[in-house]
Amino acid sequence: MDQPREEIGRVHVLLERRGMAPLIADGSMRVELAKRGYAERPCDRYNLTIPMIVEQIHHEFIDAGATLIQSNTLNANRYALESSMLSARVQEINRKGVWLARAAANKTIPVAGVAGPTTRLLKPLGPISTDDLRSCFHDQISALLSARCDLIILKSFIDLDELEIAIDVVRMLSKDVPVIALKSFPEDGSVLAGNFPSDVARRLTRHGIQAMGSNGTVGPQRMLGIIESLRISDLPLVALPDVGIPTIVVGNAIYNAEPAYVAEAAIRLVEHGACIVGADGGATVEHIKAIAEATQNVLVASVQPGAPASARRQSPQSKPPNKTRFHEALDSRFVSTVELDIPRGLDMHGVLEGARYLKEAGVDAVNISDGARARLRMSPIAISKLVQDEIGMDCITHLACRDRNMVALQSEVLGAHALGVRNILAITGDPTHIGDFPVATSIYDVDAIGLVRALGRMNSGMDLMGNPFGEQTGFCIACAANPAADDLDREIERLAAKAEQGAHVAFSQPVFDEEVLDRFLDRAKSIDIKFLVGIIPLRSVRHAEFLHFEVPGMVIPLWVREKFKHAGPATEAATELGIELATSLLKTVFQRVNGVYLMPPFRKYDVAVKILNQVNLLEATHAKRR
Repeated sequence: MDQPREEIGRVHVLLERRGMAPLIADGSMRVELAKRGYAERPCDRYNLTIPMIVEQIHHEFIDAGATLIQSNTLNANRYALESSMLSARVQEINRKGVWLARAAANKTIPVAGVAGPTTRLLKPLGPISTDDLRSCFHDQISALLSARCDLIILKSFIDLDELEIAIDVVRMLSKDVPVIALKSFPEDGSVLAGNFPSDVARRLTRHGIQAMGSNGTVGPQRMLGIIESLRISDLPLVALPDVGIPTIVVGNAIYNAEPAYVAEAAIRLVEHGACIVGADGGATVEHIKAIAEATQNVLVASVQPGAPASARRQSPQSKPPNKTRFHEALDSRFVSTVELDIPRGLDMHGVLEGARYLKEAGVDAVNISDGARARLRMSPIAISKLVQDEIGMDCITHLACRDRNMVALQSEVLGAHALGVRNILAITGDPTHIGDFPVATSIYDVDAIGLVRALGRMNSGMDLMGNPFGEQTGFCIACAANPAADDLDREIERLAAKAEQGAHVAFSQPVFDEEVLDRFLDRAKSIDIKFLVGIIPLRSVRHAEFLHFEVPGMVIPLWVREKFKHAGPATEAATELGIELATSLLKTVFQRVNGVYLMPPFRKYDVAVKILNQVNLLEATHAKRR
């Protein structure tokens, strides 16, 4: 698919503009189509349904002064087209997109085949593997190249890993076609003021690209800082900011930036070394005309590469916070935790009393659930803060992915860290349709593995997308595991993924059978993670049957249920049998695990203490504390 050498050479010369006027990229096909009443998404669909209007918009951008045309194919990959049921037409949409741009350009200016992100998260955050991603980009980019675009622009990428994969696919398909790689950065001055953009630039330059830069997300003023930070090599730089921050009205983005303002910013970008300038989100024909007129006599500056002054002024990385008391104990001895019952409403008196009793008994931490079974309960972070402040006891704070999107999850855990709530157990969470509000939305932007990844990255001073936020967190990251899972291969695979993403300890679903636990531990022995065995002291045959038949993930062996049938209904004898079985299991396995996670009957915290005392675990704990 390689293009003729003379065409490739022509484009290379066009990209190198130092001492010349910049290339002017066209603006937003989406906004121009919307002005004409065509607002369905993705706008790539219109290459097939109204090709003459798409071509006419290309003509208008060229007439306005654009000297680089981009194909209307940003979202024309199989995943981005799924919602519009056009995934089967990837080749057609992309080839048509390039042909329409070429028809308008009429061989007078270069045409870029544009590819954007898939809109899907890579594993472990999402379901897409790197092989899936490569295949997706291969389908799209091969179509762009077969339609004889002059160069490839990879734009609007948030995930740097995804952008690097896309570059590699282009290079696999063509050794010669020029590639421009554009990374989108967040609208965050603290990110842009640091080393992050220059770190991005260093990674991109390893892939044999011809130019790099940024598009979208930030406005013209922020883009200037990005271009300065990306200037670490001799590669040409590209700056395509949004015209400003939009106002969302009935789901539509409304931009208020005037063309003259955007054009003045474009002059500064050229003076700081941008060889290709333009505008992205919200950029109309009028914006591009203003940019072209303002920069026609402005020469691209020859600026020496180097780290921006803002990065050189950065203060040293702060020291990571100390480990939590629970985390320190976990690293040195057998630990015990007990789950507290969380009531409805505001009265947490019983929770605090339970925590006080368990602390005095020598238990290391209490577990605070997060709306288990999708029931309405107070925030587990707030409860944990109350317990820690009033009782002085560590909490294991469960956090479900069900109720919060990936922004809110990260916001929640940052807030928890600031409050001193730092032992977080990441769970996917039960769906809302089984709970108090069955019509509520279940979010699940990420699952438990994704939340563990977010916490792990925060412990390295980054957010989920790898953007730095200046400080490292000190979370003890916990996760869940089910030794009795029907699909044990999948369970082990997921536990390994959680450990790889930063989990320090796994809390198991309740175990009732030593053989089940042994099989699981044997399969998981190569995984670098601490393990707490979960134990529920059963209280009756009805309790056992309810858990086995009605609670997902619970497996109560038949022999256990039979024992409770012989013990009769919920009597003292049945309660003692539950304590006996729990104690026996714990005595048998405690040397093979790092701790125990007890879930006693409703507010029967003395049952948990009785089990721990019978195994002499609390006495040993007290001795080690002394």
